[in-house]
Amino acid sequence: MATVVERPDVPVMCVRVSDDLPDIRAAWEKLESIVPLQGRKFFGAVEVGTAYLACAERNEGDDPDALGLESLVLPGGRYLRERLRGEPPDVYDEIAPTFQMLVEQAEVDETRPSIEFYRRRDEIDLLLPVA
Repeated sequence: MATVVERPDVPVMCVRVSDDLPDIRAAWEKLESIVPLQGRKFFGAVEVGTAYLACAERNEGDDPDALGLESLVLPGGRYLRERLRGEPPDVYDEIAPTFQMLVEQAEVDETRPSIEFYRRRDEIDLLLPVA
């Protein structure tokens, strides 16, 4: 069941690609080859109709420019959250339909991206920005 949560701003470093599946997969492969998975929080951000960003939370001392990554802040605020659980890659197939279900339940704030927060290998929080 979806719940409303308040999220803080999160500084991240990202790979930006078009919002289609082959590019998204390539973005994650590139990010994971640059940034160690251990000790990091990972996010996907969807700018509807324009871009997908595969992101890792920035740690002190990170230099996104030197790594060839874009630096930005995932905006905080109110989000409608739905938690997915399941084994990859099957759980990834649930992301788009679940976001669509969330869109039908809320007034979307289109000034902020929708966010996928990869809590664990088998647990993803889908965060839809709401007004």
